[in-house]
Amino acid sequence: MYLMRHEDKRLITGTGKFTADWNIDGQLHAAIVRSDRAHAEILSIDTSTAVDLPGVVAVYTAADVTGASFSPIPSGPDIKGVAGDLISKNPLPLLAIDKVRFVGQSVAVVIAITDKIAQDAAELVAVKYVDLKAVASTESALGDSATALHANAANNVALHFESGDSDAVADAFAAAQRTTTLSVASQRLAGSPLELRSVLADYNAASGKVTVYTPTQGLLGMRASLAAVTGIDVSNIEIITQDVGGSFGLRGGPGIEHGLLVMASRQLGCPIKWVANRSELFTGEWHGRALTLKGSIALDDEDRITALKFEDTVDLGAYNCYFGGFVGTNNLSVTMGGAYRIPALYMRSTLVYTNTVPTTAYRGAGRPDIAFAIERLIDQTAAEHSLDPVVFRRKNFIPVEAFPYTTANGTEYDCGDFSAVMDKALSLADYQSFNSRREVSKQQGNLRGIGIGYYVEKSGAGSAPKDEVSCRFHSDGTLTLYAMTGPSGQGHETSFAQIVGEGLGIDTKNIAYRPGDGDQLLVGNGTGGSRSLYGTGSAFKNLVAAVIEKVMPIASRELAVDVDDLVFEGGRFLTRTGAAGLYLPELVQRYAVADDGDHPFNTSAETSTGANYPNGCHVAECELDPETGIVRIVNYTAVDDLGNVINPELVRGQVHGGVVQGAGQAFTEAVVYDHNAQLISGSFMDYAMPRAGIVENMNTDTHAVPTKLNELGSKGVGESGCSGSLPALSNAMAAILRDAGAGPMEMPYTSHRVWQHLQNSRA
Repeated sequence: MYLMRHEDKRLITGTGKFTADWNIDGQLHAAIVRSDRAHAEILSIDTSTAVDLPGVVAVYTAADVTGASFSPIPSGPDIKGVAGDLISKNPLPLLAIDKVRFVGQSVAVVIAITDKIAQDAAELVAVKYVDLKAVASTESALGDSATALHANAANNVALHFESGDSDAVADAFAAAQRTTTLSVASQRLAGSPLELRSVLADYNAASGKVTVYTPTQGLLGMRASLAAVTGIDVSNIEIITQDVGGSFGLRGGPGIEHGLLVMASRQLGCPIKWVANRSELFTGEWHGRALTLKGSIALDDEDRITALKFEDTVDLGAYNCYFGGFVGTNNLSVTMGGAYRIPALYMRSTLVYTNTVPTTAYRGAGRPDIAFAIERLIDQTAAEHSLDPVVFRRKNFIPVEAFPYTTANGTEYDCGDFSAVMDKALSLADYQSFNSRREVSKQQGNLRGIGIGYYVEKSGAGSAPKDEVSCRFHSDGTLTLYAMTGPSGQGHETSFAQIVGEGLGIDTKNIAYRPGDGDQLLVGNGTGGSRSLYGTGSAFKNLVAAVIEKVMPIASRELAVDVDDLVFEGGRFLTRTGAAGLYLPELVQRYAVADDGDHPFNTSAETSTGANYPNGCHVAECELDPETGIVRIVNYTAVDDLGNVINPELVRGQVHGGVVQGAGQAFTEAVVYDHNAQLISGSFMDYAMPRAGIVENMNTDTHAVPTKLNELGSKGVGESGCSGSLPALSNAMAAILRDAGAGPMEMPYTSHRVWQHLQNSRA
């Protein structure tokens, strides 16, 4: 059944409500003073001129944060290293203490009666620095003469991590008939959600409660992390979010601004508002990716993969923030075998501090990166040893009969049919006719390449012990659903309403979804790891059953039959003989409570769901004009195994968005620092986002292998587009470059970089 998104009407008519749209009478405004250098000691901060500016209410520095007993940004989970040691943690302070370690680090915050005055005053705060030598990359950070960023991180290394069996891999490589090695880089990216990061904090001294309006993808996660920063009990923190203009992993927890505004609101006794400008988010919001992966593959005499190993270097930036360390360890290693039956796996990751913006989760959070590295290595192996890339993949796929399959480093895939998914993708892409299309391109002076990318990713297990949901029936016949997962563009209001509406026979236009309602006191997970539909959605499926069970005795009384003589079908309670029946909406109206009080049909439900393993095959076809370096993505095909699909339109939208986001990384986006760790790409004049039409023809479909790990049989979809597009597009480009007599190159494949690479290869 195809449904339009419930959210779309208000969003396209301008009646949505984002954080910047919230205002409270008497609110003040904040501006952040940020470091203009990458590494320096702070000698002094003179706020006197700023304080004297008319309209300025206060200026706070690190001493005020310490006085308020506020803590740094959460630094992520403890991760064990090779020697049994734990990752060295250096959390980001709300305001810099003694030193700054990246351009854009917050040094002070100004509070004023208007946003403009606050910004003007921020420019009057005078900070005296003593510059220190900066390290702009992992290579320079690991050098013998590199400046140490933190006392507890020798050689700027936070952790050496490993997964798998190094001895088994070494033995396999020693016996290998053929091997291939390839290094790839997944460059640093700026997340750049459409909605700017914003905060409105309102502390109530009488009650001790604080209300925070902010974009977020996880209400309980945001609340818990904000409690850790502020010391305020979670029961006294309310997070309010209606519409969110993108998140991509960046908005799961508070930034420094959240803590600073809560502190200022508590001290000044009034609401405080801050809305970022786009430029400051290039240095003030987390970055993503920043990974280098060197992979090696071993083959036997039948071209079967006997071992796979990776040496990874992970750029944490200047501090540990949230999931930066987790991305570079767990998320890279958990599916490092990809879709292939490989008897020996080993990965070693080195996590490094640099004088750059801290990195954390960004759409896929390491999973697109390892899929990209595996599939590039697969294609490079096929090219080096004259193997057909399709036959090579099919020969090494984990076969259907092997599921559930445990990889050599301990990950259990529950189900899949990788050959069937690839076959469907190749058919939709008209793969067999590619050579004729390539010849047409050559006749026109262009080069055409086709690339395959097969990914397997682990969807999020979630941090909450369960997902709870509830519903309230209203006297006008409408129904409101409640849960904790906050949408940021995925279409929760549509999919959850569809699950419940189809299950209960209620028109979905009469069903509303309200995430994070403070009166509901629910437990649940956010949207991280593409888990909302199969997690919270499964809880809503259980809710349907719970409502039917609750109403069944009432319906039996109304129809004067035993409960055992009733069935529920198509939204109606029917006698088994079919002689009589009652629609549920009719019963809802009949048992409505005056003044819309607690309806007797109001119900709660829950579920506990772990991870699952969506997978898919993407096929990209690109055409290059060698005289200009301009590349067109002329055809793109994606076939994904997402288990049971609830709403195909929402799935299509998620896949399209992910593919275009991957195309942005492949062809346009890169955060660039100079050798002094000064940001070069600090605006959209220098950081190119993907534009409409970057993918000219996109054809998507699904091949469902339902999972038994949740009630819906569904798998995650949110990151599939990124996970499939990076390897598919890069393999298409590698094929083009081989055809041109050039070696592989790193992303992004901008026209200038491609043209220059071709010129250098010819020289």
